[in-house]
Amino acid sequence: MSTPVTPSSRPASGGEVVVIFGGRSEIGLAVAQRLADGRTVVLATRPGRDTSALAAPLVAAGAAAVEILDFDADDLDSHARFVDEVESRIGEIAIAVLAFGILGDQEVAERDATVAARILHTDFVAQAALLTVLAERMKPRRSGVLVAFSSVAGQRVRRANYVYGSAKAGLDGFASGMADALHGTGVTLVIPRPGFVIGRMTEGMDPAPFSSTPEQVADAVVDRVRARRAGVVWIPWQLRVMFAVARVVPQPVWRRMPR
Repeated sequence: MSTPVTPSSRPASGGEVVVIFGGRSEIGLAVAQRLADGRTVVLATRPGRDTSALAAPLVAAGAAAVEILDFDADDLDSHARFVDEVESRIGEIAIAVLAFGILGDQEVAERDATVAARILHTDFVAQAALLTVLAERMKPRRSGVLVAFSSVAGQRVRRANYVYGSAKAGLDGFASGMADALHGTGVTLVIPRPGFVIGRMTEGMDPAPFSSTPEQVADAVVDRVRARRAGVVWIPWQLRVMFAVARVVPQPVWRRMPR
């Protein structure tokens, strides 16, 4: 299902095309709002969700057009078809932000292999598959920006969330390798590595030290996108120092550090 919201008569006339995969994500929407001015924004959202309020802030931010399309990230076979639909009907994707993902229930995942596999599939396998599809579309054009969200949870996988953390560790490694492989192709892969983000996904959890908001994450991501600067960006930057220290500090001391 497609829901177009177009200030102009033709979405394809609206400058670069930005696609937010996971179009209801707080971070994804914050990134979209910062990139909207003069561009066509496509929000790729899970089918069956309420999307009625998503377009208005992007139009207010200057989007030339907004389209909301159904997208099931877990259906790997649909990825290429979805990209085909966007590019044939709206325009070539210039910026793709992979903002979908699930935190999951660690306690349930420890007991139920199906739940554990679902988290790993959404947070690692589906992301790697979609990145591959998008990179292969962008490389012949020698242009394009990809954004794949890692997490500090994947830097030192802990007992408290090792299923989610291991998925992010896998994605971090995959994206880092892909960023190296894309060097010289004209395609930029940005890898945000935020700490605890205070938002809908972490509602009810106690914020960790060096927490950030979706808006702060979006600011850092958009700075990198505009600069076309590939690689990892720690959010906030202090986390990079903390993890560097952790590599040389004995394990008992590390356990007492904020995380």
